[in-house]
Amino acid sequence: MDYQKRLRALRGKIQEQKVEALLITHLPDVRYLCGFTGSNAALAVTQKHAVMFTDGRYTAQAKQETRGARVVIAKKSALREACAWLEKSGMKKAYFDPEHTTVFALGMMREAISKRRQQTFFQPLAKPLIAELRMVKDAEELLLMRKAALTGCQVFDAVLPHIEPGVPEVELAATLEFFSRSLGADGMSFETIVASGKRSAFPHGRATAEKLPRKGFVTLDFGVILSGYCSDMTRTVYLGKAGREERSAYEAVLEAQEAAVAAVRPGVTCGDVDEAARQVLRKAGLAKYFTHSTGHGVGIEIHEPPRVAAKQEQVLTQGMVITIEPGIYIEGKFGIRIEDMVAVTESGASILTSAPKAMIQL
Repeated sequence: MDYQKRLRALRGKIQEQKVEALLITHLPDVRYLCGFTGSNAALAVTQKHAVMFTDGRYTAQAKQETRGARVVIAKKSALREACAWLEKSGMKKAYFDPEHTTVFALGMMREAISKRRQQTFFQPLAKPLIAELRMVKDAEELLLMRKAALTGCQVFDAVLPHIEPGVPEVELAATLEFFSRSLGADGMSFETIVASGKRSAFPHGRATAEKLPRKGFVTLDFGVILSGYCSDMTRTVYLGKAGREERSAYEAVLEAQEAAVAAVRPGVTCGDVDEAARQVLRKAGLAKYFTHSTGHGVGIEIHEPPRVAAKQEQVLTQGMVITIEPGIYIEGKFGIRIEDMVAVTESGASILTSAPKAMIQL
């Protein structure tokens, strides 16, 4: 990764916003900017300097991983020492991201500097600058995300023979996670969702001891982390032979998902993509059962900007990676969701999760 290039891009943004110094404490942002993956870090960035503060547990790791920033091993608090360094560097003000700074953390930051400046030195950013940078992936990031998505598809193929009536949802989730690790994943992007039968109508149905039914839908929503980048996909399969209502509903969701993917291209808003999916479900008389947004950005974190939802004005740009995941959830009956990760290309969308989407009956 070219961390120097990322820091230069950030400096360009803070110069535009007339930000003299920036204190970064959100760990995914720290990793994005300098490569450090530890659990405690504060990165101070000015136009001339980048200094990464951490604690003694990470002395060797920080020196090995960190690029583009000087490493300081704090004697006590990494956050407090970063704040003190900013003040001693002669900065008039230092800015922070209010979306990732708690009231408690802000109190610590203020306590670390002289009393006369505690109420004025730290200022919130008007908008999250690093999130804007992270939305657009570079070529190396896209390659890693393609590999992560491919691993997820391989996991789905491996777990299919294990989807049988009577298998507890938690056991199926464990099998899926075993295959993920076996295929080289660093871990799971989020807690694996396995929801079967009537529970498939729970959009975020965490796996339980409930056994898979002899007949009904099974929704698998999962992702893997590979080299620090997340994948995300959902496939819904059917145990037994589906009836006309189930097949019709599945085809409607699939058509909605494919319509939204087809709508993805540079210059289109996230709201337009969301509407492409809803329009199909509206015509099918199923729109009221689609109760969440159509998708979200993915990267170092499983949920990143942009948000693909109704009336979202964020314009898609080449290099963004988003999910497209419409679904319907009919309480007491069944639920269906189909999700792909797609990269925005120069002319449209490239699907990263290539696993089959046609209805699978087991």
